[in-house]
Amino acid sequence: MSSKTLEQFLISNLNELKEKGLYNVIDPLESPNGPVIKIKGRELINLSSNNYLGLATADRLKKAAEKAIEQFGVGAGAVRTINGTLELHVKLEEKLAEFKGTEAAIAYQSGFNCNMAAISAVMDKNDAILSDELNHASIIDGCRLSRAKIIRFNHSDMDDLRAKAKEARESGLYKKLMVITDGVFSMDGDIALLPEIVEIAEEYDLMTYVDDAHGSGVLGKGAGTVKHFGLQDKIDFQIGTLSKAIGVVGGYVAGKKNLIDWLKVRSRPFLFSTSLTPADVAASIASIEVLTESTELVERLWENGNYLKKGLKDLGFNIGNSETPITPCIIGEEKLTQEFSKRLDEEGVYAKSIVFPTVPAGTGRVRNMPTAAHTKEMLDKAISIYEKVGKEMGVIK
Repeated sequence: MSSKTLEQFLISNLNELKEKGLYNVIDPLESPNGPVIKIKGRELINLSSNNYLGLATADRLKKAAEKAIEQFGVGAGAVRTINGTLELHVKLEEKLAEFKGTEAAIAYQSGFNCNMAAISAVMDKNDAILSDELNHASIIDGCRLSRAKIIRFNHSDMDDLRAKAKEARESGLYKKLMVITDGVFSMDGDIALLPEIVEIAEEYDLMTYVDDAHGSGVLGKGAGTVKHFGLQDKIDFQIGTLSKAIGVVGGYVAGKKNLIDWLKVRSRPFLFSTSLTPADVAASIASIEVLTESTELVERLWENGNYLKKGLKDLGFNIGNSETPITPCIIGEEKLTQEFSKRLDEEGVYAKSIVFPTVPAGTGRVRNMPTAAHTKEMLDKAISIYEKVGKEMGVIK
């Protein structure tokens, strides 16, 4: 017999989410996650994928995965510290370190795991973390897990960061101080002010930590936000994901060899969770090789991103202050935002609504993620549908 208390809690809270327009419906795909997807038998232009470079469906990656399965099987069979480290894992980590311009790197099962692993392996209850208020949920959870004091600073507000770093350092309360920021903020597409952050970090002896999930494969000719600013020797922790521009799944931390050696003996997801599968590792290696051989896909991504941005902005949509291909259409009220996304879907564009608590209440948006795999014809059709729905719903004139 199930718990009545649990049932009452679930029904009450699920109904409340649905009434407020905050309940998210998950749509299973019947096709690969490419520029066009199939859902319930219908083909839609896909503007919701993090598959920035189109590599999730690339033949080169698929062939690498198939070869790895034939050689190593479908699973690694153990955690990395027992006998779950294949020669493929070592090769991937060497490729990642070279790609990010660091001494070493360590691979994890997801980008989320990276932040749970790395922060708590270095910071503890005697320390403090200065965290941008718009940092990703995985950073927030990693900070909480560490038990360090969390000091939030206003989004990309360097005066606020400086003042709080000064106060924390001069208080004498903390053994270690760290500043953490996303490289690219995924909801608005703006870029962290890394040169200014590094300057403040050097002044107050802060460890520097950049989660570059949405910057790797996008900025710095593909190598990320840190490379974009030429700060590879100034950032202590470079966090990345293998599941967005890289096109596969997993995550990594890149930095000094001593840091990586420490994470291998003290980060819990590395110690207690079975390692990445052979197929995923081999495909990730192939993806990194694609990015190091040519910038063609990165350039095409930016071309498509700028094209979509201009088209939507010219129509009168509020696309915020994005500095990257991430293109939010800010609608505002949650129910209106969800209805707008639904109408886009009905007309042939799959662009999911993002509402509270992922973004602040009243700032609901439909987030568009153009990729290198989209054609101009696809983007033109999407812009045309946006115009039709926007005028129909009174979002634009």
